Amino acid sequence: MVVFVIDNSYSMVGRKMSQTKEALVTILGELPEDDYFAIIVFSTSFVVWRPHLSKATKENVHAAQEYVKTIEVLGSTELHDAVIHGVEMLYEEQRNGTAPENMVLMIILLTDGEPNKWPRSLPEIQESIRNAINGNITLFSLAFGNNADYGFLDTLSKQNDGLVRRIYEDSDAPLQLQGFYEEVSSPLLSEVNFHYPDNTVNSLTRSHFKQLFNGSEIMVAGRLNDLNDINNFAIEVSAQGFENNFELKGQTNAQKWETIFPDEEYIFGDYIERLWAYLTIQELLDKKDKGTPEEKGNTTADALSLSLKYNFVTPLTSMVVTKPEDETKNDMFIADKLTEEERGKLGRYGDQQCYSYNLSIVDGDPHFIIELPEKNDALCFNIDDEPGTIFNLVRDPLTGILVNGQTIGDKKVIPGEKVNTYFGRFGIVHEKFGIRLTVSTREISVSDKGKQAKFFWTETATVKGPNMDLQVIKDRSLTVTLRNSVKFLIILHKVWQKHPYHQDYLGFYTLDSHLFSRNIHGLLGQFYHGLDFEVSEPFPGKDPKKPDAIMFVKGKELVVTRGWQRDFRQDVKNGEQVPCWFVHNNGTGLLDGVHTDYIVSGLFKTV
Repeated sequence: MVVFVIDNSYSMVGRKMSQTKEALVTILGELPEDDYFAIIVFSTSFVVWRPHLSKATKENVHAAQEYVKTIEVLGSTELHDAVIHGVEMLYEEQRNGTAPENMVLMIILLTDGEPNKWPRSLPEIQESIRNAINGNITLFSLAFGNNADYGFLDTLSKQNDGLVRRIYEDSDAPLQLQGFYEEVSSPLLSEVNFHYPDNTVNSLTRSHFKQLFNGSEIMVAGRLNDLNDINNFAIEVSAQGFENNFELKGQTNAQKWETIFPDEEYIFGDYIERLWAYLTIQELLDKKDKGTPEEKGNTTADALSLSLKYNFVTPLTSMVVTKPEDETKNDMFIADKLTEEERGKLGRYGDQQCYSYNLSIVDGDPHFIIELPEKNDALCFNIDDEPGTIFNLVRDPLTGILVNGQTIGDKKVIPGEKVNTYFGRFGIVHEKFGIRLTVSTREISVSDKGKQAKFFWTETATVKGPNMDLQVIKDRSLTVTLRNSVKFLIILHKVWQKHPYHQDYLGFYTLDSHLFSRNIHGLLGQFYHGLDFEVSEPFPGKDPKKPDAIMFVKGKELVVTRGWQRDFRQDVKNGEQVPCWFVHNNGTGLLDGVHTDYIVSGLFKTV
């Protein structure tokens, strides 16, 4: 059973409301017929579509869809009473026995602003809703746009066993909304419990889970009291299914790690212990939003202590890479409380201060950005070619570093229209270290002097080797640090799995290039040591918002256009607009040669 609580305040006017309606109409159409639903819209006050939950019959769904199309914006953001009424509706249906006993109760709240603080403060609103729900309803929040109070919604959802997701104001916002609902609307099991024999484990991470959703995973980690019992260790898992209860009993059959992965000791090392620490830190961070002031202080201190001990970058810490006499020194410092934007920055690439002559980027469709600090300016160009083409991005014969990228196209090609391409695979080689990486939108494969390992974007992982460090942030980014040479960042752009046209793609960022030799080349590499150019006074171009100018570069005069390209390091969804001079025709005149000169025959080939 689900209650949709939808903001229709004045701030939702225009595109937001039309996109919300579009998504809600689609979501309603996909409700299972044995489900129950309700709709509440709120502004200064709230309006209920029907006084009771309705079964998702074709007639009821159609009526709800027609109602959604009539929603108009008005008033301010008074969400408290609307959510409380949704809670009361769910409990009333439960008391009346309308729906099956094991049906999951949930509220999906969508808002684009900050709730009114009168007559209640934000903490009072959270506490009131938490008391009303009393641990029996899951509340999911959607923060629509950059003005939504993400921190408030994050705490509110965590307090009620849910999660928050930001929906970005973009053309695919309806798909983002539908994708979120698809993710949370299919709980396979509820009240999932892992049971272990008495006095056999300690330091156990969370072993009770409110729901297990389709496509999600559960991990439990802890310490055994007696290693001699490891092959006689019983486990029981119990849960509630939609129709029947679920119960599983089993016995462990442990093997030594070095037996399973004999050649990956240096990669995995203390992986299980670090996994335990990571899970524990995440749980402590969640608890600090739920407990009393004293409990919050204790959990914050414990999370900080573990973060420092295991060198995890968290909202309580930041990693600063310094470069004193000892070039390998990494210092972790305590940071003040961070904003959501700052947390996102840390989560994506660790707030690392990088030392490079410029920032070189290839991302999007695909667009190249060359930021040149000495010029206080940036250049950009696009490369258009057939899907499947492999380009050389970086090649340094002296250091033995090679980076190639292969393009992919949209799932569906419309006859007569341009085929959009993106980078879908990267190959990275360091010949002297014997390292070879293949990075795709699904996985990261590592070969280090013949030793093999594989990682998936669905997991967060940190790997430290003698010549290379890897940091994978789940569904976000991969940072590759090659010892005493270079640092790359690869960003994963996730697209809704059922999107009719687009698919996942990758972006490539050079974070540190100062140790490359002067022989460096490639579509990106040729710009690592700077570029000399001059730009004339701008003059009107074809687009009145984008003036043209004459650029003097490499003995040529090029007509360039002032425009913008996106840097996705801080905001993987929307990106940050970077002003730049756009060079037309696949960078002709700016590149050495033409773009086809950089096409190679394989992901690890130089020609």
